[in-house]
Amino acid sequence: MGVAAVLFSELYGSYFHVVAAVLAEAVRRPLTGSRLEEIVREKAFVESVLTIPAALRSDWPLLKADGTTPLRHEPTMPLTLLQKRWLKTLLQDPRIQLFTPCTEGLADIEPLFQLADLVRFDQYLDGDPYGEAAYVAVFRQMLTALKENRSARLRYTGRKGRLHNSVCLPLRLEYSEKDDKFRLLASGRRNSYSINVARIQSCTLLGPAAPELYRAPVRHLESLTFRLWDERNALERVLLHFSHLEKETVRLEGQVYQVTLRYEREDETELLIRILSFGPMIQVVAPERFIALIRERLERQALGPG
Repeated sequence: MGVAAVLFSELYGSYFHVVAAVLAEAVRRPLTGSRLEEIVREKAFVESVLTIPAALRSDWPLLKADGTTPLRHEPTMPLTLLQKRWLKTLLQDPRIQLFTPCTEGLADIEPLFQLADLVRFDQYLDGDPYGEAAYVAVFRQMLTALKENRSARLRYTGRKGRLHNSVCLPLRLEYSEKDDKFRLLASGRRNSYSINVARIQSCTLLGPAAPELYRAPVRHLESLTFRLWDERNALERVLLHFSHLEKETVRLEGQVYQVTLRYEREDETELLIRILSFGPMIQVVAPERFIALIRERLERQALGPG
């Protein structure tokens, strides 16, 4: 995340995008003052209205008084060589290859890092077989079903080893960073369920989905509340770490905050491990059931293997 921020956000930050949008429209038609402010308010911060329009007309003489620009073509923001090398690094990841990303213009680019240079920690080692042809074929069939809103016939192995055949409406794909696995959330004729993609042996696309034939999924949301001591930038790290979850954050006093997260019940083990990774900077205060899970896990770790 830090590397990407330096290579992308710092180089082409929000102000670059605002100015590019303003000038692109000025190339097509003269800009009125109100339209200029509208673009700036939409793509930048509210206070930017006080600085960017004036800078475009004086500090950077790119916008004339009549709302036109001396530019003949709309501005572009091409990737630098450093950015291309970073993208080439990411494209080595077999998970990204599942989505058949566009690699145009990167054929002769050397990666900035090799995959062997990137070390992952706090992650299980039995992730999905991303390089296997059968897995890739199933994954891409499900992507097609999601994009085209089509139902599908799945043949998969259940948790108890039984083979199942099911017609379902794929709803979304989810990825667990801790488990390094994808799972499919699907709606069936009788119920909704999630399946680890690695357990799916085949996926056959059917016709356009008729939503009324499928049972809507029921979300089993749980709530977790903890106190956070903002030491060593802990608050920022926690908010980033749990950015995918619905949350409420309240400052109690000084550097102490109370955070409430809402999460899917089946993600509880992963959430437990993530909470523990923050050590004494987090104290879970509710629910008691989650506190008991923490005690149980810490006691197992204290006893060690065996």
